[in-house]
Amino acid sequence: MPQDSQLPKGSDKGKGKAVEGARKQDEAQKDAAGEPAANGKKDDDKADSSEELSEEDQQLKGELDMLVERLTESDASLYKPALEAMKDSIKTSTSSMTAVPKPLKFLRPHYETLTKLYDEWPASDDKTSLADVLSVIGMTFSDEDRQDTLKYRLLAPTSDIGSWGHEYVRHLALELGEVYGKRIAAEESTGELVSLALLLVPLFLKTNAEADAVDLMTELEIIDDIPKFVDENTYSRVCLYMVSMVPLLTYPDNSKFLKIAHDIYNEYKQHAQAMVIAIRLNDMQLIQQDFNNAKDPALKKQLAFLIARQRIHMDLPRETEDDEEIAESLCNVRLAEHFKSLGKELNILEPKTTEDIYKSHLESSRVTGMTNLDSSRNNLASAFVNAFVNAGFGNDKMMLVDKDQQSWVWKTKEEGQMSTVASLGTLLMWDIENGLDQIDKYTYIEEEQIQAGAYLAIGIMNSGVRLDSDPALALLSDHDKLHHKNPMIRIATIMGLGLSYAGSAREEIQKALLPIIRDKAEDMRIVAMAALACGLVYVGTSNADVGEAMVMTLLDDDATDLVAEKWSRFFSLGLGLLYLGKQEDVDVPLEALKAVTHPLGKSTSIMASICAWAGTGAVLKIQELLHICNEHIEESEEKKHDELVQAYAVLGIGLIAMGEDVGQEMVLRQFGHLMHYGEANIRRAVPLAMGLISPSNPQMKVYDTLSRYSHDNDNEVAINAIFAMGLLGAGTNNARLAQLLRQLASYYHRDQDSLFMVRIAQGLLHMGKGTLSISPFHTDRQVLSPVAAGGLLAVLVAMIDAKHFITGNSHYLLYFLVTAMHPRFLVTLDENLKPVTVNVRVGQAVDVVGQAGRPKTITGWQTQSTPVLLAHGERAELEDEEYISLSSTLEGLVILRKNPEWEGTK
Repeated sequence: MPQDSQLPKGSDKGKGKAVEGARKQDEAQKDAAGEPAANGKKDDDKADSSEELSEEDQQLKGELDMLVERLTESDASLYKPALEAMKDSIKTSTSSMTAVPKPLKFLRPHYETLTKLYDEWPASDDKTSLADVLSVIGMTFSDEDRQDTLKYRLLAPTSDIGSWGHEYVRHLALELGEVYGKRIAAEESTGELVSLALLLVPLFLKTNAEADAVDLMTELEIIDDIPKFVDENTYSRVCLYMVSMVPLLTYPDNSKFLKIAHDIYNEYKQHAQAMVIAIRLNDMQLIQQDFNNAKDPALKKQLAFLIARQRIHMDLPRETEDDEEIAESLCNVRLAEHFKSLGKELNILEPKTTEDIYKSHLESSRVTGMTNLDSSRNNLASAFVNAFVNAGFGNDKMMLVDKDQQSWVWKTKEEGQMSTVASLGTLLMWDIENGLDQIDKYTYIEEEQIQAGAYLAIGIMNSGVRLDSDPALALLSDHDKLHHKNPMIRIATIMGLGLSYAGSAREEIQKALLPIIRDKAEDMRIVAMAALACGLVYVGTSNADVGEAMVMTLLDDDATDLVAEKWSRFFSLGLGLLYLGKQEDVDVPLEALKAVTHPLGKSTSIMASICAWAGTGAVLKIQELLHICNEHIEESEEKKHDELVQAYAVLGIGLIAMGEDVGQEMVLRQFGHLMHYGEANIRRAVPLAMGLISPSNPQMKVYDTLSRYSHDNDNEVAINAIFAMGLLGAGTNNARLAQLLRQLASYYHRDQDSLFMVRIAQGLLHMGKGTLSISPFHTDRQVLSPVAAGGLLAVLVAMIDAKHFITGNSHYLLYFLVTAMHPRFLVTLDENLKPVTVNVRVGQAVDVVGQAGRPKTITGWQTQSTPVLLAHGERAELEDEEYISLSSTLEGLVILRKNPEWEGTK
């Protein structure tokens, strides 16, 4: 036996690894067969483990025990083969996803022995190799706050990390993040951690774990380096994950991530995706640069459609025919034409009457007659309903009929006549050439409120479309109209300018309206509307001149008139809109507003800060706003403004959360609490905020709640809930909502204000006969349109005090919704912008961020031929590869190019 025991030691030198492995196995088998042990305790342990372990496991355990024993012996020549055998055993072991690999399980009890050995051994390759093994065994101690995997990996940095498998690499990345945080807190060096992280990133990208690579680089603050590691196979998944992380990041990381994704997309010639991100960043320089860098005329037209959808104003030279078409695309000139072609395809060109919407025959017979009284109030409601339902189609049975066109106008009174004539603008939306003739005749009628309605109609009709002749500017910026003795005409022209040029940042508007804002002797109503119009025109630009003029007006000692006036809320909103989506940029005006001594300063500050963080999902801002709602207001002169501050805070919670699904869920729950425990002013704002969270997206859980609130004891809560139901269903024709609104019409048949609001909600629900959306998000819900959000906010701010504005005499403020109205269509065009019909699959969008392989992006689809309607949360994709889309998402106006490699069925 002594001779036998000497054999392995003598034969280690010069023998191959295979022979050595066989010998070890032989010894391990003898061990497992139960050869005499050194003491009784070891025998007992063996007996216990043999009951639990299979024969194969027992053999493996004995083999590993023997290898550890080898390392404790004094013969250094044994170390290398023993360590190699140990590594092979770990690497080749297979186990389920949930179980610890068996070699690690059996080596764990020897961990302390091995760490002592490491400390005792002199520096050598064997010591480095042992550190490699210890790093892997260290994974089993992750729950004990020991970062041994990383500790020993840093002591053996040269070995092949990837060979230990994906789970090891992930574990190492986890510990890297933890240790990096500790070192930063302790102000220690992190260079070696960063170097190691940069070795892990390619391993993650190689194994489709792009999310892990991005997370690691984010945690170690080296995300700027990620473009060096991506290639044509990984860039799209990396960018998709980075962009999807943006709502969860704080400023300025959210912008940094978008910029990095933008640069990667540009590097790989994905110009449409890069443009979408440039638009999200609201960076005009970047948008202009991306647009100029696209040399392909067809691609340029597609980028122009994306820019036009966001209502961004750009001027172009028009030297060639392509330039002309690109300029047309930038100005949305053919929007009306495409919209009507969709109507023709869906067979809905026939105008609808208000009775088609009300369906009075379904109301209970007892109240049928009472809800349709021929009063000026009901006629006004019908004018709005007719305007919303037939919006954009250019025909109806009330206002544009041949026989005595003005008859319906005379069925309403005063401001009602203004709103009724203005409804022509909605009916003729985007169709400026035909529309001007129809509206022009109303400008010559003696009644000034009818003239005012015509000017407002011109503004509404021009919203989102720009012609070279600029008719809206020519007709509305006239000094005589802007300074007319009748305030109705002044308000209509100012509002018309705001709607026509929303988002365009046109200097001419600034020159026309700033003197009104600065004029101390001016009527507050006019000043507030001029501020709101300027805010819409310069929305999200942080324009210094306009911002300064507004802040100086508030700082003026004579601003007390503005404080007392209910219209001052639109002044605050105008200032807020300048900073919509600008996040930290709002800090400068907020500092200036601290110097405002009267209560309007506080409400304006809140309005500016909620606008700045619109659609970002910033949790900390939502918490701040909830704290404001929690404050109890004492009776005082400032009470009205404090109530307004809380109402703005509630709207702000909805406005900030609407861009992010998880945030929406949480906020809806908070709204329930606010309705239970909030005071009257807060409860009135909650339904409006619920409408703002999902416009044109009728979620049952939301509209069922709103339906309950629509019967609230507080009539103002009920009116706001009814309006919110209209916002929620806008342009969807949702049958359940239609039924709920019909029931409300019967329920409120004696309450004129509530009935008026029910009618408005019915009109909104059937907007554009079910083809329009007022959601401020577009391009697969990636981009927030500041213009649309600004228009929605204007109406909701008016609705905070509905009795004074919308159900009072200022119902024309409802037309601010026009900025958010847009067809929810997909129209496919060829490279010459001629319509082309192709088959597309339309289904529910599936979130594929971070999913392995090539998962389907839509589910439950139907195949349809373009043009098609897209509901909220739906996505379209081409049925085959005959055409290549020049846009990254199939939504709105999309240019298709023939695929040169396509071989169709013969």
